[in-house]
Amino acid sequence: MRNPIHPAVLHPPAGGVPAALRQQYASAGHEQLDARGHGLPANLQLPGLSTLIQESWRRSAELHANPDNPEAPLAMDREELEEYRRQHPLAAIMPVIHKLLVLPSHDSGMLVAVGDEVGRLLWVEGDAVMQRRAEGMMFVPGADWSEATVGTSAPGTALALGRGIQISGAEHYKRSVHPWSCTAVPFHDPDSGALLGVVDITGTESAVAPHTLSLVEATVAAAQAHLRVERLQAAAARQSAAARRRSPAPKTADTPSATSLYRNSLQLLGRDQALLSIDGNTVALSGRHSEILALLSTHPEGLNAEELCALLYPGGGSTMTLRAEMVRLRKVLQQLNPAAVPESRPYRLPLDLVPDSGQVLNCLQRGAHRIALEIYRGAVLPRSEAPGIAELRQRVSSLLREAVLTDGSAESLLRYAELPEARDDVEVRLAALRLLPPRSPRRAAVVADLERLDAELSA
Repeated sequence: MRNPIHPAVLHPPAGGVPAALRQQYASAGHEQLDARGHGLPANLQLPGLSTLIQESWRRSAELHANPDNPEAPLAMDREELEEYRRQHPLAAIMPVIHKLLVLPSHDSGMLVAVGDEVGRLLWVEGDAVMQRRAEGMMFVPGADWSEATVGTSAPGTALALGRGIQISGAEHYKRSVHPWSCTAVPFHDPDSGALLGVVDITGTESAVAPHTLSLVEATVAAAQAHLRVERLQAAAARQSAAARRRSPAPKTADTPSATSLYRNSLQLLGRDQALLSIDGNTVALSGRHSEILALLSTHPEGLNAEELCALLYPGGGSTMTLRAEMVRLRKVLQQLNPAAVPESRPYRLPLDLVPDSGQVLNCLQRGAHRIALEIYRGAVLPRSEAPGIAELRQRVSSLLREAVLTDGSAESLLRYAELPEARDDVEVRLAALRLLPPRSPRRAAVVADLERLDAELSA
């Protein structure tokens, strides 16, 4: 027989909820979680638990996160982690994080963690005793702390919601984390606004003190400013080095590397012409070059001429035509960055290039559909008729729609409905209508949309 629910949980007091009572509510909620086999029906209310925690628990259950699994899984081994950290733009902000958060944490019994945009921890530093304790739940570099994997936690849930949050004790979905509390804030690229990762403070009750969230938000703002300055200095150094090469005067210093300040990217979503960014330099590509780089970026192992032709030209194409196109593309990339010029036999990109479509697919694979929706700006190269692009476009679009319909909140469904491809999507609007509260002012707009669609179908 299960423990009875505390009367205060059934009849919570008006106004703010004291910390101790919040923990009782959360513990009682876990009793309900157990009683229902780790699942939470949409209509089940857990008195005393905030809406944020209830929705996060539901997402965690739907994504099959196991509250009884004591450890988070390792997503990267040591060698892979070291290389990934070295190349990641967040490496450039660690001096700021170390000065403002890590050094003070040694005296306060706190841990400071920095993770990537899908919730994998890259750095965990701070109090040595707390680090050893945290190893028991695998709160360590290389571990996956996304909401899809460990359920509700500050790093994973902050990424899922796109804002700073605090999670205290039993509000965590995973029971091994109940002795801990944490505050986390997402980190966005200061230039593009793209999500780069998350900064977290983990410890005891003081980790969720009212001032802690403000401290982490201020640190993130300082780190973003630091990253912008580093980029400006690197750009100035490149210009200076270029001037020295044009001058007969001998070089006095090497140009500092800026590879860790940027993520080499290819923006394909909602665009007819891709934007290629390498080491902070960006160029708009022609339609055909957009298609070629999109295909090569999704086939890092490389493609021979015949394979690339089949993916590029409807009805097949000439390898001679492809070779001529590759010559033109190499000239464009040579001017942007010689290190980006594709290899041949097979055609292959010599550096890591992250397409935004690949980021969406990666997030969907990890159950982070809200992050995927944040990244998604529309269909992949919507006017392209290349067979390989059409297949990629359909895969990204259909998987995102399926994830939003299956796991999405009313907010996610309504945001998805604003996309051009969802303009006539009745099922998405009906799903949103089912989830919206009866008195929500947003229902009227959804009903009006459904009436419009019904009239258009009837006509």
